[in-house]
Amino acid sequence: MQQVVLKHTLSEKPKAEDFDLVQMPAPTCPEGGVLVQVKYISLDPYVGHLLHKGHMGQTAPEPARGLIPGAVVGEVIESRSDKAGAGDHVHSMDGGWVEVVALTDSQFTVVDTDSVPLSAYAGVLGMPGLTAWAGVTQLARVTDGDVFLVDAAAGPVGGTAGQIARQCGAKTVIGIAGGTEKCRLVEKVYGFDACLDYREAGWREQLGIHAPDGITVHYENVGADMLAFALSHMQPYARVILCGLAAHYHDPEPARILIGPIIGKRASVHGLVVYDFYDRWQAFRDAVAPWVTSGRITICEDRSQGLGEAPALMQKLVNGRNVGKCVVAL
Repeated sequence: MQQVVLKHTLSEKPKAEDFDLVQMPAPTCPEGGVLVQVKYISLDPYVGHLLHKGHMGQTAPEPARGLIPGAVVGEVIESRSDKAGAGDHVHSMDGGWVEVVALTDSQFTVVDTDSVPLSAYAGVLGMPGLTAWAGVTQLARVTDGDVFLVDAAAGPVGGTAGQIARQCGAKTVIGIAGGTEKCRLVEKVYGFDACLDYREAGWREQLGIHAPDGITVHYENVGADMLAFALSHMQPYARVILCGLAAHYHDPEPARILIGPIIGKRASVHGLVVYDFYDRWQAFRDAVAPWVTSGRITICEDRSQGLGEAPALMQKLVNGRNVGKCVVAL
């Protein structure tokens, strides 16, 4: 069985050459669990941060043998569980960069592949989608008439958040992304009203054109500077979702956020940690899967084929060069 491991402890954000593809003994099926042939691995920004600096109490995997974490979608090839049988498809947050994984009953959910592609459970119906849904519907409670702004809008969380906001009744959905290709994706594929290209001169002035009365909800994925910009365009009593700090994940010092503008705008600020919503997987999928099936939410993947391509795709992701959800197909 093949597995990707770290060659050494990292002192900076990961590069493709920091990884190695090795042979490992195949796991055995656990009592009351399943053995899963991995079909898709989700690559997510938090993993890059974990490998470099640790993440929310987690430490980086041990070089040469430790399993690199990652959500997986796969097919059950052996079962000792009443929850799933051979041939069923499952999603797990406890997978990794490996061909075969052993899971206990508490580590997976059985997924429906009749109406949506299996790879959707690595993105829009997986952890990125749950993150977007939780922020939009459970915390910000987006409703009719909201003016919604999200940065990193070409990514799987930002792009899904904007699409869900539209389904919840937002009258205007605006994204921020870097580069013509990403902004085209946000507007033409995800269907946002506008996308501000932060690489273009004068991009900040464009928000006032698209939201002349200000925004009512901001979904923050990037960091302190973007948050300060959004706050300057907020209506009083706007809602802010603090989801990610992608711009700061590899900084030597923690991000600093100004409190004054939050007070001045009387803004409600909600920190979002997706783990808090793991008990709502089914409610989330019941709500979002029909939108995927009907085409009201669109999937876009940045896909690599083969386990050995995961390191290069991770390097692409941590440097912001991906367009869409990073998925490794096995």
